[in-house]
Amino acid sequence: MNIVLWVVAGLLALVFTGAGVMKLIQPKEKLAASGLGWTEDFSAGAVKAIGAVDLLGGLGLVLPAVTGIAPVLVPLAALGLALTMAGAIVVHARRGETPVVVFNVVLLVLCAFVAWGRFGPYAF
Repeated sequence: MNIVLWVVAGLLALVFTGAGVMKLIQPKEKLAASGLGWTEDFSAGAVKAIGAVDLLGGLGLVLPAVTGIAPVLVPLAALGLALTMAGAIVVHARRGETPVVVFNVVLLVLCAFVAWGRFGPYAF
């Protein structure tokens, strides 16, 4: 189970760090034009803040465990990202973006799985 948790955390880290970097380096207008219509509902600063949360959460899924420095941050990062996905589900549901809601639900479940495993029986 420890290996499964590492694989899931690693995949989530790739998804969230990639999404975070994209939101941080691209302007809001370019993100909206590339299919992220939800950015129209938020200020440019809020989009950058969401990108920072994604990036830091993604890094927090693996770096503390790899370095051995404060590994309790791994389940906290997973929990924080699960809450972020809960917010994303609400935003996308209000906009009627069902396929994105499904993707966010999958990410939420995977984040909750990592949080459960690392807080519980498979803690570091």
